[in-house]
Amino acid sequence: MAADTRTRIVQAAMELFWLKGFNSTSVADILSRTQLNSGSLYHFFPGKQDVLIGVLEAYRDGIEEMLLKPAWDGLDDPIEQIFALLAHYRRLIVETECAYGCPIGSLALELHEPDPQIRDLLAANFVGWTRAIEQRLEAAGARLPHDADRAALAEFVLTAMEGGVMQARTHRDVGYFDRAVEMLRRHFAMLEQAARTRARSHA
Repeated sequence: MAADTRTRIVQAAMELFWLKGFNSTSVADILSRTQLNSGSLYHFFPGKQDVLIGVLEAYRDGIEEMLLKPAWDGLDDPIEQIFALLAHYRRLIVETECAYGCPIGSLALELHEPDPQIRDLLAANFVGWTRAIEQRLEAAGARLPHDADRAALAEFVLTAMEGGVMQARTHRDVGYFDRAVEMLRRHFAMLEQAARTRARSHA
């Protein structure tokens, strides 16, 4: 029962931080959303900062179940899995009429000088995301040049996604996201072509 209460608080805070931002969300907002009394909240979280830690830990630990598995369901091709994940973000942009902002990216932008624990958790979320992409790039094997820096390429994918989401939200136009993904597609196509050319030259 206690675990259920804590989960309710974290899930409500996730929604509110995404909708309103961390600074604009009050403890009263969280209590109203959960229909809990303050004693129940403070039993688990002494303050709003502690709720934020719980939210960031939930995102970090739930990336597989909350994000990757739904996006990759039924797909085996590792490179297509990357673009399926980007398509997942596109659906959220369209469904929210371009109001969508990546929860971690939005918090990272809002919290200009977070304390070290918060900063470390924000970084851990980005690292978890890029590692998932890097694993897909490694699974692609010889389809990509052997000397392609997979870690840097994964970071580039994250940068394209975050930048595309931010511009689509600012301009209220999904085209900004689509163009970022299209440029990424072309970059991957060039890498695959380079790998094929190199393989033929060594055949």
